[in-house]
Amino acid sequence: MGQKNKKDGFILQAGILAAAGIIVRIIGILYRSPLVAIIGDEGNGYYNTAYTIYTIILLVSSYSIPSAVSKVIAAKLAKREYQNAHKIFMGAFYYVILVGGLASLACFFFAGNMVGESSARVLRIFSPTIFLSGLLGVLRGYFQAHRSMVQTSFSQILEQILNAVVSIGAAYGLMGLVNTEDTTTQAIYGAMGSAMGTGAGVLSALLFMGAVYLLNRKMFIRRRKKDKTDGEMSYGQVFKLIIGMVTPVLLSTCIYNLSGATNLKIYCGIVENLKGYTEAEATTLYGLFSGKANQITNIPIALATAMSSAIIPSIAGSFEQKDKKGCRKKIGSAIKTTMLISIPAAAGMAVLAEGVVYVLYPQQYTLATVATLLRALSVSIIFYALSTLSNGVLQGTGYVNRPVIHAALSLILQTLLLVVLLLYTDLDLLALALAAVCYSFCMCLMNGMCMRKKLGYRQEIRRTFVIPFFAAIPMGLIAWLAYAGVLKLFSYSPTRLVGEVDWFCNLLALAMAVLVAIPVYFGLVIKLGGVSKKELETIPGGRTITGIVKKLHLLS
Repeated sequence: MGQKNKKDGFILQAGILAAAGIIVRIIGILYRSPLVAIIGDEGNGYYNTAYTIYTIILLVSSYSIPSAVSKVIAAKLAKREYQNAHKIFMGAFYYVILVGGLASLACFFFAGNMVGESSARVLRIFSPTIFLSGLLGVLRGYFQAHRSMVQTSFSQILEQILNAVVSIGAAYGLMGLVNTEDTTTQAIYGAMGSAMGTGAGVLSALLFMGAVYLLNRKMFIRRRKKDKTDGEMSYGQVFKLIIGMVTPVLLSTCIYNLSGATNLKIYCGIVENLKGYTEAEATTLYGLFSGKANQITNIPIALATAMSSAIIPSIAGSFEQKDKKGCRKKIGSAIKTTMLISIPAAAGMAVLAEGVVYVLYPQQYTLATVATLLRALSVSIIFYALSTLSNGVLQGTGYVNRPVIHAALSLILQTLLLVVLLLYTDLDLLALALAAVCYSFCMCLMNGMCMRKKLGYRQEIRRTFVIPFFAAIPMGLIAWLAYAGVLKLFSYSPTRLVGEVDWFCNLLALAMAVLVAIPVYFGLVIKLGGVSKKELETIPGGRTITGIVKKLHLLS
């Protein structure tokens, strides 16, 4: 029984992966601030334009590999078919070598057909990273199939650290080599340096994961030798299984993330052709949305992404063993845990938008715009978290085609909304934010309906959504009052933040607001019955936490 609990502790594994994901995103946000200061908003625009297309190519070639590999290998491990699991692992390597290699070449030679010439030079720098990412994805998926997220987590942190260091250094170095007063040329070279950092990060993570595999290789070999399973798979069957699993996951992930590239093309096309913007102006503005506001909202969504990665192999194992009740229990735990974090995160982003943006991107002339976008995007944190997690649930239970359909329908709806808003209103960048909210809402709604129909899953509402929502309202108010109170101590007005408040004072006020908000929120959630004593005791340090809340009379 203890072994079973250990194996099924996907919440703990998700917590490890989520912690790494949040650290990675925080590092990403922190290094982007000095990087943008170096390459400027124009360079940031070129980088994000190229990065958007690079992401799409990566999705098509290798991004879906970790979840697909972890799903199919986990199903074999659940039956102790270690030899077949290894064959799938090797087959996945052959797959990414072929597909990733072709995608890298296409990215390099056809970059000019995908983006403007300025961004194409940046996109070509990304091309080798696509191939390396495929190999890295196979190794991460293999360890995730064993329900061990530590290796993936550490590699992600290592990748981001190298990314940050090399991005800043290469951007600064390349801009220094450009002997010209042409700011556009300097911006392009700065963006190219930033792209080099992405490749350096992926290479470092690949070397680490490869070393970890080699250290454990003898154990894997011994386990395969003891495998007495009849009916060893041929490589023909392996490739059929991989393609059958990768293709729908790939399409779902691709369409799910295609909204960014679609928004880029539509926004730049309309504002350049109909509203008189230049390419540099349109690209710079899009960078404020994609490279700043959207990047900030990705921090809390890291939990849902980690939960999705952890739940796929766990649910796949239960589903393979026909344990439907266990599947539904895991789904409920995952959604509740995700909402307990996502709902207050959305509220915090909404009320503290200016402070958050000022800490991360202190460029005064764009601060108000990015803060407005962040406030508009805050509700999408909840919807994206739900849709990301429900994607993983459907993929892990064999309904891999449903997210593809839902993503395609959501993309059509958000595209129609974006076109209408850009053509018939003056919302400009806010139209992108509203389209993102529309997309994420439609996606999580359709996924939820599918889980109800196909899996018989009935979502618990009160403790998962209602209590966190009502706890987040006073939390948000108290957080803003704490933030405003600290600024008042320094004789600043929180309603006139731009151009007035010292950066350190703002950081101090924001830190105080967060420190006050966290105990207020979780205290209210516990008092209102959103978390039970049994649930508290299952988390690390749970008994100590339970003792504290009892002394505070928050738990009977």
